[in-house]
Amino acid sequence: MTGSLKLTCTACGQANPVPAEKLGAEPKCGICGAGLVTGKVAELDPETLRKAAGDDLPLLVDFWAPWCGPCRQMAPEFAKAAQALAPGVRLAKIDTEAHPAASQRYAIRGIPALILFHRGREVARLAGARPAADIVAFVRGKVAAPAR
Repeated sequence: MTGSLKLTCTACGQANPVPAEKLGAEPKCGICGAGLVTGKVAELDPETLRKAAGDDLPLLVDFWAPWCGPCRQMAPEFAKAAQALAPGVRLAKIDTEAHPAASQRYAIRGIPALILFHRGREVARLAGARPAADIVAFVRGKVAAPAR
């Protein structure tokens, strides 16, 4: 990758230009100083999700709820996938119980549900709890995510 990429800070929602060659160097938000590409799962609100879905890096979002057993079971696997896919893909989650409008906006029928976004469009969906290897394979099969 060359050039500058637009990345939305998952902490404050600010758009940041990041040189592509600096993705692996732990770039930080110019406003709040939070890491932009951390290899960790970020918690999003609906507005930040809307902004981050339009970023130049693919974003995989887990739609989940605290009462959902399969969601809780998948959480550590999702975190492993975040580490495996960084810095070429960011992973985030949104609590559908706290943000029911997000479920409506993205037509979530059941949870856990994974939606892969890239440059403002939905690329693919995956339903149900999955191990990290399946999540990584799903993403790599849908977007040109660099192998680690």
